[in-house]
Amino acid sequence: MENIALIDSFSEFKDNKSIDRVTLMSILEEVFRATLKRKFGSDENFDIIINPDKGDLEIWRNRVVVADGFSEDDNEEIELAEARLIEPDFEIGEDVSEEVKLVDLGRRAILALRQNLISKIYEHDSTNIFKQFKDLEGDLYTAEVHHIRHNAIILLDDEGNEIVLPKSEQIRSDFFRKGDNVRGVIKTVELRGNKPTIILSRTSPAFLNKLFEQEIPEVFDGLITVEGVARIPGEKAKVAVDSYDDRIDPVGACVGVKGSRIHGIVRELGNENIDVINYTKNEQLFISRALSPAKVTSMEILPYEEEKNGKKGRVKVLLKPEEVSKAIGRGGVNIRLASELTGYEIDVQREGLEEEDVELTEFMDEIEDWIITEFKKIGLDTARSVLEASVAELVKRTDLEEETILDVQRILKEEFEE
Repeated sequence: MENIALIDSFSEFKDNKSIDRVTLMSILEEVFRATLKRKFGSDENFDIIINPDKGDLEIWRNRVVVADGFSEDDNEEIELAEARLIEPDFEIGEDVSEEVKLVDLGRRAILALRQNLISKIYEHDSTNIFKQFKDLEGDLYTAEVHHIRHNAIILLDDEGNEIVLPKSEQIRSDFFRKGDNVRGVIKTVELRGNKPTIILSRTSPAFLNKLFEQEIPEVFDGLITVEGVARIPGEKAKVAVDSYDDRIDPVGACVGVKGSRIHGIVRELGNENIDVINYTKNEQLFISRALSPAKVTSMEILPYEEEKNGKKGRVKVLLKPEEVSKAIGRGGVNIRLASELTGYEIDVQREGLEEEDVELTEFMDEIEDWIITEFKKIGLDTARSVLEASVAELVKRTDLEEETILDVQRILKEEFEE
């Protein structure tokens, strides 16, 4: 096989992988030098001449003529008799340049060279794809369903790049068929070996943020800013918005008349319920708005000296009894999102707590904090509220086992018996 034929045989890789001819020539030189070094021990005395326009490549080995029987390195020196077979008038001390053909490298070296060249081309392509998508992390992206697996959906974009949508990054109600277009945000891009792995997410708060940018002109233009997003994907979300222009109602602009503007976003997210609230730097007011639809009577903010578990502090919120369930929400969803959005741990307390009742937090020496939190999630923050609920109901509404619930109720009963 002639040198030029080898180059032309890789034209399909160049075309398929969008590698320009100059880059291909550069890769060729790198691969050939590695092959020469393996065969001859060094590539320093070789000239590799590449013509990217013609796609031609020549390899020349340069050696010094020495007297017969005095050659110490066959790669860098050539004896006089052998040199005169190339050119009869060579003399000792002169330089000899001899072209190296592929056949001179041997069949095994040629096969290894081919494999190495293919590997380098794919490595170059992978590096470019990695850089391209690394710059797109956090951006909205659309690709087509190519293959559906039990733990992920494999997508292909218009350029044939493979993108992975894991089960964990899908909304529970998501259902896609082959050929469907899927939108999400590029969550992460990693090089695993030499292959870039591109992860798409539909559960990330960034996805909701980007949908607001795309679907609401004022957000896209920067007239309205999204200050915070908290989501339970496919179920409920809270979005805090603000505007530097007092003439603009940011909530009204985002929701639209009868929800017309936000409807497309809700539909994209599998009918996820989205609460849009006005952002404010007044933390008490912001927490009150985040707990909507509940109406807060009063609150006390207890900031941490240093952030704990990503939270800035603890807030004791006082509510009328009929507002408690609204603040907590079904399964604790509302209070969880309010906490995530504001950055505070929120404790909800009933207004006018009966004298004979006791807050669950008073039992922290006997009942673990995470167990108390489970009761609070469903609106039970006092001893009597837990005792009045049936064990069956508590098992169903919390993540606690029956044995744990019985043990808690025993501790609470002992308090009143005393």
